[in-house]
Amino acid sequence: MASGRSITQRARQASLAIVLIANCACAASAGSQFDAKNPLESAACKPVYLTLDTGHMEVAPLIADVLQRHQVKVTFFAANERTQTGDGSLGTHWAGWWKARAAEGHEFASHTFDHTYWRADVPGASGAPTQFRVRPSAGPSGGREVTWTARQYCEEIGRASTRLQEITGKNPLPLFRAPGGKTSPQLLAAAKSCGYEHAGWSPAGFLGDELPSDKYPNAALLDKALQGIRAGDVLVAHLGIWSRKDPWAPAVLEPLITGLQSRGFCFKTLREHPQYKAWIEAHPGIPSAQAGK
Repeated sequence: MASGRSITQRARQASLAIVLIANCACAASAGSQFDAKNPLESAACKPVYLTLDTGHMEVAPLIADVLQRHQVKVTFFAANERTQTGDGSLGTHWAGWWKARAAEGHEFASHTFDHTYWRADVPGASGAPTQFRVRPSAGPSGGREVTWTARQYCEEIGRASTRLQEITGKNPLPLFRAPGGKTSPQLLAAAKSCGYEHAGWSPAGFLGDELPSDKYPNAALLDKALQGIRAGDVLVAHLGIWSRKDPWAPAVLEPLITGLQSRGFCFKTLREHPQYKAWIEAHPGIPSAQAGK
């Protein structure tokens, strides 16, 4: 495994190279896609919604620098995942990092506390409520499949929301993202009954940082994103992926942001997304205290 220092150095070098490539590409195409002289396009940007899930966190400081430099606000979906440094992504070591992001105006939501994957529904006997077979990737049950009730799953969502509130001082959004985006209608109904709406991502918004870098190099992922993203898309990436040898962030993140901005896009949080806005306004208090009741 590469050290934190080498990952940071390689990420910075890759970022500089791709920024140069992206700037050339954007300069050639921006005129045909976004006319800065058009008052209608200039007055109303084309919104996209960047979301970042937790990961090994090694690139988290670099990502924060990029977001701050370009004044981009995002929605973080957080779980207490294993990290390269510290005691978990929602542990004491990273608490100050999250608090700083709250001060910058970012939004937060649950990714389930132990990064718990839904595996299957388990029908209840004789009309009993459906249960769920799940597999946490962290915590005491990490790597093992267990069966949970709807109440237990709600509590798992709520634990991450409660922890985010504790360390940021800010109410998380009444949203959650299931790890891997894996859900069932019954799981979504259970979460909604305790106050949480699921937030996935757009097909073009899958930015590919989970893919192997030998088959999907950063330059190719950047080009695909710049060509495919449209107004209203929800984008997803992570705060570090263990398996990717050539880190996606910040190498792709910065030229992606500047490339989209040059084409008339602007970045907003899910608080402003039309699909979730009404739900968020109707649930102003974090429902973690009600989870499972």
